[in-house]
Amino acid sequence: MSFSWARPYEPKTALGKWFDQRLPLPRLVYGAIGGGYPVPRNLNYFWNFGVLAGLFLMIQIVTGIVLAMHYYASADGAFNSVEHIMRNVNAGWLMRYAHANGASFFFIVTYIHIFRGLYYGSYKAPRELVWMLGLVIYLLMMATAFMGYVLPWGQMSYWGAQVITGFFSAFPIIGEPLRIWLLGGFAPDQAALTRFFSLHYLLPFVIAAVTILHIWALHIPGSSNPTGVDVKSEKDTLPFHPFYTAKDGWFAGLVLALYALVLFFMPNALGHPDNYIPANALSTPAHIVPEWYFLPFYAILKAFTVDFIFDAKLWGVLAMFGSILLLFLLPWLDPSPVRSGSYRPTFKRFFWILVLDVLILGWAGGQVATPMIVAISQIATAYYFAHFLIILPIISKRERTIPLPNSISESVLHGEKQESAPLGQTAPAN
Repeated sequence: MSFSWARPYEPKTALGKWFDQRLPLPRLVYGAIGGGYPVPRNLNYFWNFGVLAGLFLMIQIVTGIVLAMHYYASADGAFNSVEHIMRNVNAGWLMRYAHANGASFFFIVTYIHIFRGLYYGSYKAPRELVWMLGLVIYLLMMATAFMGYVLPWGQMSYWGAQVITGFFSAFPIIGEPLRIWLLGGFAPDQAALTRFFSLHYLLPFVIAAVTILHIWALHIPGSSNPTGVDVKSEKDTLPFHPFYTAKDGWFAGLVLALYALVLFFMPNALGHPDNYIPANALSTPAHIVPEWYFLPFYAILKAFTVDFIFDAKLWGVLAMFGSILLLFLLPWLDPSPVRSGSYRPTFKRFFWILVLDVLILGWAGGQVATPMIVAISQIATAYYFAHFLIILPIISKRERTIPLPNSISESVLHGEKQESAPLGQTAPAN
């Protein structure tokens, strides 16, 4: 489909023309995010969070590189090197807090991005691979965040590594050798710290590479939109620049202002105080918890308490990993031809129940495992899997959906007639 407003890239200087003939990188960027890329005109602010995720990835890479220049990956010196960064390195405290809180904000915008995809059916054909690559990015984020959590080598870092790597020992036969291979020994120590530091430094660049694939896959079918209706004419779209660069830009400024507020006034609000105590293998913390963005999965793990055929710990580990792997099957678990939840009233109700269920899992994951908390975790875990494996397939076949608009422009104009006008001019009133 051709667009009259889409202007081809034309270098304006002799140097630009010379460069374009030999390495047309600016032309590629212009076609990907510039005035040459058509975007549905009805995107709401939930579509801003993909750009925000990329922004926080860049913040993490830049601050991580600076911190790596001063960090000492030694079981004897890691904790002190972090204190050295905080106290003696110029703006070291800023880099450390920006990196730690940047991880939390990275997960916040990613979770909103994922749930936006769930609500608006962004996983449906022809965008299945876009969805799956996004999940790969999420899994890489989890691995990177876990290894980064170990590096300060505080009490929660050490015992978090002990607990998380202990999951692998739940697998029969191969579990314990796999855990020893991962740690480089029988417990977290120098070998584990060196390996985790190396992988934590490497994986963000892998995430960046997969992000490029994610964007590339997105550009083939084009962006989804709140109606779920495909682009049918030029009136359904706008050029990404300047319309969506402006929209993304001011919203990014708003989120960065909130990020700065947390960074300067409550930098430890999302952390754990036990991580300011040096790691001690002989002193177990009273309550071992992962970072907040892992708490729903921690609740799923704790929900399994009864041995049945296999050890309860193995069932918990399988369920924890299965809760994410299940999302890869979502394009086939939800065969409804209507993409957007805005036109699926039954689906919409169960979607918000799912959101509440995940919040309950997150709350339960951060609590001491009393019988009541375990029971709540079990109910919430059962509903999570029932939503995707039972409820979603049933309602996708039986629900009565709301009629879709004929086009994206119709949904924007609410049925009003409007004559097309050249880009940058206002159409005459009827």
